[in-house]
Amino acid sequence: MAKKIPHTMTVHNHQRVDNYYWMRDDQRSDENILAHLNAENNYADAMLAEQMPLQETLFQELKARIVKDDNTVPAKDGKYWYHSEINGEQEFSNFYRSTSFDGENKTLLLDVNARAENHEFYDLGDVSISPNDQLMSISEDTDSRRIYTICFKDLNKTDDSVDRYLADILLETEGQIVWANDNKTVFYVKKDLNTLLGTQVYRHKLGTAQADDVLVYEEHDHSFYISLDKSRDESQLYICLHATESTHCLSLSSDEPYGEFIDLVTYQEEHEYYADKMGDYYYIVSNYQAKNFKLMKVSIDQVADINNWQEVIPHRDNVLLEGIEIFHDFIVTTERENGQIRFIVHTINGKNAGQQYPLSFDDPCYFACLGDNPEPESTVARLYYSSLTTPGSLYEFDLATGERKLLKQQKVLGDFDKDKYQSERLFITARDGVEVPVSIVYRSDSFKKDGTNPLLQYGYGAYGITIDPNFSSQTLSLLDRGFVYAIAHVRGSEMLGRQWYDNGKMAHKQNTFNDFIDVTKALVDQGYGAKDKIFASGGSAGGLLMGAIVNQAPELYLGIGAHVPFLDVLTTMLDETIPLTTNEYDEWGNPNEYQAYQDILAYSPIDNISVQHYPNILVTTGLHDSQVQYFEPMKWVAKLREFKTDDNLLLFKTDMDAGHGGASGRFKSLKEKALEMSFFISLLASSTSE
Repeated sequence: MAKKIPHTMTVHNHQRVDNYYWMRDDQRSDENILAHLNAENNYADAMLAEQMPLQETLFQELKARIVKDDNTVPAKDGKYWYHSEINGEQEFSNFYRSTSFDGENKTLLLDVNARAENHEFYDLGDVSISPNDQLMSISEDTDSRRIYTICFKDLNKTDDSVDRYLADILLETEGQIVWANDNKTVFYVKKDLNTLLGTQVYRHKLGTAQADDVLVYEEHDHSFYISLDKSRDESQLYICLHATESTHCLSLSSDEPYGEFIDLVTYQEEHEYYADKMGDYYYIVSNYQAKNFKLMKVSIDQVADINNWQEVIPHRDNVLLEGIEIFHDFIVTTERENGQIRFIVHTINGKNAGQQYPLSFDDPCYFACLGDNPEPESTVARLYYSSLTTPGSLYEFDLATGERKLLKQQKVLGDFDKDKYQSERLFITARDGVEVPVSIVYRSDSFKKDGTNPLLQYGYGAYGITIDPNFSSQTLSLLDRGFVYAIAHVRGSEMLGRQWYDNGKMAHKQNTFNDFIDVTKALVDQGYGAKDKIFASGGSAGGLLMGAIVNQAPELYLGIGAHVPFLDVLTTMLDETIPLTTNEYDEWGNPNEYQAYQDILAYSPIDNISVQHYPNILVTTGLHDSQVQYFEPMKWVAKLREFKTDDNLLLFKTDMDAGHGGASGRFKSLKEKALEMSFFISLLASSTSE
């Protein structure tokens, strides 16, 4: 039980008392806070002691399915073919390049494991090769706060006794750079160490000190995120500003890095777009008078004025245009209809210009995305494909004919047989009559559809991020133990188009929680899960979802996994000093406005804890989390302990080295998954014995 120090907050004549406000510490150094987190860890370890053998069994089970010696399929970019390899007990992949697909003159570019070996946490942010193929930039985060240091390596020097790293070091960055075509000028985004927002773009000339770098752009509106990009034909550099509902893009010739970035398109609020250039034309995916987006085309000298744009693919009420990949003679569009993703090839040059056809797949529900296609002159495109029963597969499509070739499929070691598993796509009617898509997978020989199977339901539902049904070898450990696994594609994603997102945010956020709860009830009613064996899991904004459903429908769930959960929504959104707050106003609402305050107050998990029974709950976080601060789950757990009226488990584990993404490395992260699985399976065993 945590100590209570009342802290009163009054906004819009409404008073809240937060007894655990003292847990906030931006420096993460307060001895009382660290002592409490360690006490929570010790308590969790003690309560989980009997589960440790199962947890270790699951960890070894998950690890045993992974191919220890693996590599990616080489991809051509310029003169070289690039790929990565991982071997034995290595946690990270190393990077190589060759002069042919078959690996001639193979050269190690980056030994990531050597770079990571002296750090408890390590994240390789970005690797970028200069236009002349002679230099490589590397960005690294070693404290899990997503603050990256960038260094540069000379790829011409092959003698290991020679220092191959340049003296240039760029500190406190977002981790991304773009190269000008002179091979000696780069641009990067500098982070504000308090808000952790990237607000400034600097130009750096190799061979000079970072202190001499030139500020080329600064964004004072902190509702925007800044990123950098380079056009498909490599002629333009972009500064890309993205708010939840608006886009602002500036451009500069890659051949004139000392010029000035200028607006690509005249800025308009609530105009979202993605623009890319090939030759004499820009192709623009835009939501201007098109909620689900449309594709436009315009000559490079007329791009600034939206009235000059010509329609290539019109807006469609039932189809969301998610993106494009431009080739010299083709454009591949990524679209979504009725919740399912698809790809359409459009021929833009040659004798077949104007023709189009879909790239087809087989499963009833699946995930697919464009792979690594760095060469715009290519006549083939790579796509990654996966479903709940099909391991990740890399295909190559002939863009002229649609003929596909499997380049590689993820190997799953052990006795995995995809034919033993079955997936389904359901539509479940929510309380307001809206149909919510649900993806389900189970093992055929253990699924009875008679209301006896345990069921784990996953959800996210925010930022327009769609959680597609993707293969996970880890989930097999649950399916093989009789679990049904379901993904509820609740409002707040873009599963059913832009309107699906709009109806799950700000004033409509309660729809996200209603959808999840109504899906649970329907799956029980339809026999997919036993009413006393239902589990739910979510992370980050999905952790907010978990916090809301345990307040609103705690009786439905036996166990909950809430990971790096966003729980103190109102207090966080009122505090502009917390990283990323101002970027989120268009997602959650600005509580400085009365109605937004009331909307958030109605569901904010920590503000709606009440005197009632709660399910068994496992909460995890990272001390150095830059997205959702550690004190959100810390405060929530403390308040839950104060109010809950049951004897169910409430366990809180903090990784003292990790951030928002959890432990780094391919095997370390499996321990976190094994922790949740053993928690659920043990609850199932204890409830059955009772």
